[in-house]
Amino acid sequence: MSGFKNFLLRGNLVEIAVGFIMATAFGTVVTSFVSWLTAQMPASASKVFSNNPNSFGAFLNALIAFVILAAVVYFVVVVPYTKAKERYFPEEAEGPTEAELLTQIRDSLAAR
Repeated sequence: MSGFKNFLLRGNLVEIAVGFIMATAFGTVVTSFVSWLTAQMPASASKVFSNNPNSFGAFLNALIAFVILAAVVYFVVVVPYTKAKERYFPEEAEGPTEAELLTQIRDSLAAR
């Protein structure tokens, strides 16, 4: 079971899944925006590009659905994932920075 926990929390599986979900939802927003934008063209061009007469409503619907989905994904997936990752895999204590190491080396050489 610990191997599966490591797979979920240490790998990028959750980040990739969240990115895929958000990209798919954003694709719907872009598609509906393009449909609305082409509906604003003159009548002859609009008939060629757009088959949805109520495209602004579809765009608003897609935009609101995207924001709701983003909130749900954040509060249901990202927040618990972050807390679990911090709990099971705390950040390791970092050593001295590169500047501190160089200062120590300089001081050591100067003391000789």
